[in-house]
Amino acid sequence: MINSIYVDNIIKTALLEDINYLDCATDYLIDSEQENTAKFLAKSDGVLCGIDVALRVFEILQPNGFEATVYKNDGDVLQKGDIIAEIHGKTRAILKGERTALNLIQHMSGVATATAKAVELVKGTNASIADTRKTLPGLRPLQKYAVTVGGGKNHRFNLSDAAMLKDNHIDACGGISEAVKKLKEKLGHMTKIELEVRNLDELGQALEAGVDVIMLDNMSVEMMRLQTAARCLRQAAESPTKPSAKLPKQELTLFLWAR
Repeated sequence: MINSIYVDNIIKTALLEDINYLDCATDYLIDSEQENTAKFLAKSDGVLCGIDVALRVFEILQPNGFEATVYKNDGDVLQKGDIIAEIHGKTRAILKGERTALNLIQHMSGVATATAKAVELVKGTNASIADTRKTLPGLRPLQKYAVTVGGGKNHRFNLSDAAMLKDNHIDACGGISEAVKKLKEKLGHMTKIELEVRNLDELGQALEAGVDVIMLDNMSVEMMRLQTAARCLRQAAESPTKPSAKLPKQELTLFLWAR
């Protein structure tokens, strides 16, 4: 689910960016009362995401009289050529909104499709696919929603959700133990602490400090497969562990096997 207020705001921002004060082709060529029918057609295989967001574009442009018949819903697996939805409304509204609607649904479906592929790779394991805060400004809720549609899970939504200690935090605070100690003194009981570790020594310190989540920060597959790391991770079964890096599919599978 996405907050409808947010969805309307991002759509209106996009429409203002695209139309400004006039569509000098549509407004001059098309009669204001002309109506047409259009279809959303899948151009490739994938996982659908964002159909409701796309349709909302036209509802904003034409508050009364816009109609839509939806054949495919978010999360459905599409085949090239599938008809996703059919819309009917004022021709001006359809022409003015088509690019914004397509930009949103294509981007969200792309994120969902990529996520589904990663989720399929870890099928049958205890691993899950989570997202990051490395999102496009203003589009985070849409992108994070798309991750869940693809079968992934959301990590932090923003900096207020959890305390994640990165290398710069640790270096500026004088070390892992001191940083975690200070945080535990100030954080509420509902806020978790996640710690990035860069090597096996930091992994040991993280376990001793008693953090809630450990991130293996940009470790190579070989390092994550080391027997020492495996023993440490087993001892900390209650501390979720996740890798941080863009791993190729083959390496992703290798990492899961190593756990």
